[in-house]
Amino acid sequence: MTKLTLGPIAYHWPAEDRRDFYARIADEAPVDEVYLGEVICSKRAPFHEPDLPATIERLQRGGKTVIVSSLAEVMLKRERKATADLAALDAPEIEINNAAGLYARGRRPHRVGPFLNAYNEATIAWMASQGATHVCLPTELPGAAIATAAATARELGLGVEVQVFGRASLAVSARCYHARAHGRTKDNCQFVCEEDADGMPLRTTDDRPILRVNGIQTQSESYVDLLPETRRLIADGVTHLRLMPQAVDMVAVAGTVRDLLDDRLDPAGAEAALRRICDAVPFSNGFYHGQAGYRRIAAAAG
Repeated sequence: MTKLTLGPIAYHWPAEDRRDFYARIADEAPVDEVYLGEVICSKRAPFHEPDLPATIERLQRGGKTVIVSSLAEVMLKRERKATADLAALDAPEIEINNAAGLYARGRRPHRVGPFLNAYNEATIAWMASQGATHVCLPTELPGAAIATAAATARELGLGVEVQVFGRASLAVSARCYHARAHGRTKDNCQFVCEEDADGMPLRTTDDRPILRVNGIQTQSESYVDLLPETRRLIADGVTHLRLMPQAVDMVAVAGTVRDLLDDRLDPAGAEAALRRICDAVPFSNGFYHGQAGYRRIAAAAG
């Protein structure tokens, strides 16, 4: 049975907003698994890490499996220690997003997150040999490559996950452009990223929206939307469909995708419902079709 997952919050939402968000997810969202943890900036972690035990307990009471995710980029000694501490936990449900985490885990069971480049069969096989039980594929993989990766994962007994909703992560950097855009340094950012709950918009010189910045992360302006491709993904062997938290009603998003999976909505109806939830945010599926990621390929809805 295909499982619906909720990825970790990428943004610096206030602690109270996070608590409220996960309370609703626990009680109302028809998702099977929830990823928690700071994946973008280690400076944000102290704001919400104290709430993790209570959040985990609340989600588990709501019937959700909880997976804790590691940082995508490890640059500092304290980040190496935090990654090593996470990797040392005596629990299989850990998602590793950086090679430092793979080293620290030492071939014990873990999941591989989308920030590690699982682009081909050989890489996935190597990851399995290092203890991976599950892999979330990068968002830029085209459909044919996803099918090949899923076939390999199935042969190796791995779960395979694909993001079907939310902004695509395009890059992470050693520098924080979010801070620099406000005339600050990374070390003295004053957590300006908290002002942009859905990322800071970037526009071209002719004033067209092009990207979003989230601390050290660059994201797509559009929300990836693979609802029209969901049945194909499942047929190709994808076992988990990931929704990334955005500043929209994620309970409604999850409900829409669940209705599609359970045949209460057809793809056209699910698309219409998702459009109402997300208002004017553009959708994209270009990567899946082997084209520029920001494009929306209308033929996929047929």
